[in-house]
Amino acid sequence: MASFSADEKLWLERLHQPSAQALYLHLPFCARKCAYCDFSSWATKPEDPLMGDYVDALRRHLFEAEAVGLLSCCETIYVGGGTPSFVGTPLAQLVCHARAMAPHATEVSCEANPDSLTNDLLGRLRDAGCTRLSVGVQSLSDAELTELGRIHSAAQARARLSAAVKAGFDVSADLMCAIPLQTDESWRASLEGVIGCGVGHVSVYPLQIEDGTPLGERYGASEPAFNDPEVQAHRMELARDLLASAGFGRYEVASYAREGKDCRHNQAYWTARPYLGLGTGASSMLTREGYESLRKVCPQLPEPDVGARRVRLTCIDRRHELAAARSMADLHFDLEFLSEAQAAAEDLMLGMRLVYGVEPGLVDHARRVLAESEVDETLAWCEAQGLVARKGLRWVPTDRGWLLGNILYGRMWDLAD
Repeated sequence: MASFSADEKLWLERLHQPSAQALYLHLPFCARKCAYCDFSSWATKPEDPLMGDYVDALRRHLFEAEAVGLLSCCETIYVGGGTPSFVGTPLAQLVCHARAMAPHATEVSCEANPDSLTNDLLGRLRDAGCTRLSVGVQSLSDAELTELGRIHSAAQARARLSAAVKAGFDVSADLMCAIPLQTDESWRASLEGVIGCGVGHVSVYPLQIEDGTPLGERYGASEPAFNDPEVQAHRMELARDLLASAGFGRYEVASYAREGKDCRHNQAYWTARPYLGLGTGASSMLTREGYESLRKVCPQLPEPDVGARRVRLTCIDRRHELAAARSMADLHFDLEFLSEAQAAAEDLMLGMRLVYGVEPGLVDHARRVLAESEVDETLAWCEAQGLVARKGLRWVPTDRGWLLGNILYGRMWDLAD
């Protein structure tokens, strides 16, 4: 019989958790698609009844998930998009329903854009039990916002951030760097501006120019200078230094927070905690046990592979199809089954996104289910390259490891082979 360390036993509990610990709900509706966006979202007229029908379908699916125990240990809820705030009152109704289905959730987040985050909606969301708002600001330069295809102004973003803080929410501001027209000075001004609004959390992302988007069509394969990898790295370093000086600690490669203001839902994705995603394009990561529970309401799903320890699913039904689905038995999914070894390699890769790195229990587990020498040699190589460092019993990414994340994450995932 295998002998497990105390740390590894704690990790193994996550691999056998029958309930999701995080719930994601996807609302794919927007007033207008942004120039950089390749997400599962669509421009929608405010009076389109599809939004209400879609929310009603999600409420039915929540009932089904709760009935088979998939939400019994759910700790966080996150409503993303699209632009959830664009949906208006039905968003608050969905939040209220989700809280009833997952009564142990203590962090409830909604994404919002400044142009649709009205005072009325702030009150409705607060009354429904929303605790946290993630506001898509992207920039506090009107010229830069225009280039990105955003429909709000810098002044509107400042006003809505301040109003959300005043209303008592934990507020996160999302910002984007290495974008058209941006300079070091305008980047600093955007960072200082959102900090000045009193937010407790800031997420910073370099622009990715995706095929099929207006920016992709505009720049194609030209690799514009404003988006050069060195510019991206430099702006991320500026953000790190400025946010640190303002009292924000980095806890994930792109996320900074004041003490106690980390987004626990996001951390679930990097720490092997199973999560359930509902909605078009929504992804789930479930244990074998959780997947078997899901099959009780989704009999169309196949039996898991013999050696499967983890299952990844993505709903591939479009918004009209999902809105018309009477139950989860009508849905369609892309599936991926992962063995215990593949799950361990994936967890090492994801753990390297966090400032506190990889837990000792995960390393113990990886050394047991993967080739022990390969794990040790890979970590030693990454240490020699300055990508990771030992901190007590943990392996943690360095700043160089974050800047060269593709190399670091690739080395971890290669262990699955």
